[in-house]
Amino acid sequence: MGIMDTLKAKLAPAREKVSDLAHQHGHKIEHGLDKAARSVDHRTKGKYSDRIESGTGKAKQALDRLAHKDDGTHKGGEGTPPPAS
Repeated sequence: MGIMDTLKAKLAPAREKVSDLAHQHGHKIEHGLDKAARSVDHRTKGKYSDRIESGTGKAKQALDRLAHKDDGTHKGGEGTPPPAS
């Protein structure tokens, strides 16, 4: 067994736990992301709005991939492809 296989085996339970938490509390996490994005956008006076919006979108997509990896569902918006299997 290689080092990567060993590492993956040891991290699997943690990933499952994070996935379960993301699935259960996804709406709260998304709300926190939106709140943080609004705060940063306000403090930078809109100078980085496009980058903040892009980063927030990528974080939400990652959350969706994490939260829905096992049940095959996807709650992304229009035009958002489902995660690759």
